[in-house]
Amino acid sequence: MTLLTYQVFQTAANIGSFQKAADILGLTPSAISHTISSMESELGFSVLTRSKSGITLTNYGEHLLPYVNAVLNSDESLKQAVAELNGLKQGKVKIAVFSSVCTNWLPDLLRSFQKQYAKIKIEVFQGTYDDVYYWIKNGVADLGFLSVSSAKDIPIEPLYKDPLLCVLPKGSRKDGAKPYIDIEEMRAHQFVTQRECTDADIQNFLKENSLRIQSSYHVVDDLSTIALVAKGFGICLMPELVMRDIPYQVDSYPVCPQTCRIIGIAALHTEFMAPAVRMLYNHILEMYKSI
Repeated sequence: MTLLTYQVFQTAANIGSFQKAADILGLTPSAISHTISSMESELGFSVLTRSKSGITLTNYGEHLLPYVNAVLNSDESLKQAVAELNGLKQGKVKIAVFSSVCTNWLPDLLRSFQKQYAKIKIEVFQGTYDDVYYWIKNGVADLGFLSVSSAKDIPIEPLYKDPLLCVLPKGSRKDGAKPYIDIEEMRAHQFVTQRECTDADIQNFLKENSLRIQSSYHVVDDLSTIALVAKGFGICLMPELVMRDIPYQVDSYPVCPQTCRIIGIAALHTEFMAPAVRMLYNHILEMYKSI
């Protein structure tokens, strides 16, 4: 098998379509299909399941993909090392981010980095904490932003303390109320909650303070949660970073006891980074490390 075979398999597996993989790689769908079939014949087992709705990984394919990612990442690292020896700062870096980092930090980060390293291409993957963890763990992304509590066994460099706030409908508290919201006041409210993969730090806060909430609203993204709060369907907890430039009419207060999520930059092997990855990693530390 060749590096092109691995690249075809990786692209088709990530995109879920032979047609879209062909468009990305500049090949025909029949060439993609033939390459995968030849790969499967050589391996002795199927790596992709074909159906009318698209393609998905088989169990064998799921086990194989991280190794294919590692081979392709090693090839990219080799190319970057050679370019560095020739005095060229070039290559490609794949970075994974969750929503609030994507909207608040990423535009400035990309702009400032590409101003210094115009020949380094950055590919962005945006998703939940669980998505980012999976992408880093399986070699889909070179590095990514996570909260320290969601990094699990991936090494992470803490960057920034992001306080949690309690968010309520605009004007719903009486005049003269405390400048913060404590656990007992939270108990009196209906909550709008998100899945644990999205707000692991908030779930930890609720458990640590024995706050057993009941909610009929389980959504995924931050804006949907805050929109429901703005319309009076309950309250929610949100990191301060999320609440910047929110377009909805809500009030937000510090919580008591005070708590925060710690945002960091995570990578599997910081000592073996490709040159371009190392440049972006260091650039992030310079821009955002405040703890």
